[in-house]
Amino acid sequence: MLTNKQKKKLLKNRKHQVSSESDYISQMKRYRKLFSDFPDVKFLINNVLESDHLIKSKLLPQELPELLLPEDIQDQIFKAINQRFDQDDPEGDKLWNQLTDALPKLDKALRSYRDYLEEQYGMWAYISGPFVKSLAAYIDHEAVLEIMAGNGYISKGLQDLNVKAYPTDSLEWLSENQTGKHQVTQIEKLDAVSAIEKYQDKVKYVIMSWAPDKGSVDLDVLNAIRKADHDLKLIVIGERNGATDSKAFWQQAHIIEPEVAKKLNAHHKPFDLIKDQVYLVD
Repeated sequence: MLTNKQKKKLLKNRKHQVSSESDYISQMKRYRKLFSDFPDVKFLINNVLESDHLIKSKLLPQELPELLLPEDIQDQIFKAINQRFDQDDPEGDKLWNQLTDALPKLDKALRSYRDYLEEQYGMWAYISGPFVKSLAAYIDHEAVLEIMAGNGYISKGLQDLNVKAYPTDSLEWLSENQTGKHQVTQIEKLDAVSAIEKYQDKVKYVIMSWAPDKGSVDLDVLNAIRKADHDLKLIVIGERNGATDSKAFWQQAHIIEPEVAKKLNAHHKPFDLIKDQVYLVD
């Protein structure tokens, strides 16, 4: 099992790979054409392309399968080529080399889809339409505050389902990250604790998605909610003891209602190295 340090190193390497590509989506379309005879591979690529198309159209995307090539893909290629070409046909050897040479590159591209979303759209947590629908059902039309909302994908999805959502963010990261130009709903400039103080008497739920694993802002949030004059429920989206939220936060957070969270996670399943989940925290 990968350690947190190893996972971060892999993610860093993938970020470099994505940023060096001139057109990630064009590359995926070329792979779809190249592997057109292999349904399992086409399925993965088509999911990436459909997801990108929906986000580009300012819609929440579909759920994603785990973006990993089949373990037996080389066997599938070998079998397909043997059925199509005679054993001594050089065209068969040429196609074999072309497909197998492309496999590691395609594997890296699939594993790098999250990095593409981060750089292209500023979407860090992958937020799908079915997940937001289940989240809205859980919230049951109660008002919600989203802190550290980034570009506001969760709040926008909830707003489209007639849930009163207040998206807030300190927006301090805008000077360093151009993805802030892709806000999908109006974000109120407020740091997390100030947002809780302002909206505690207007909402029942607070959503914190993908808080950084450095610093203490998430712990400040937890303490602010516990000290609030009103009973607030905290919904956390992140990787427990992993890529998101501080170690101190996970140590002090009380995870509650696991069966309810399990239902929410039915539409929020990992598709890459990050195993983020929904947690209800007290």
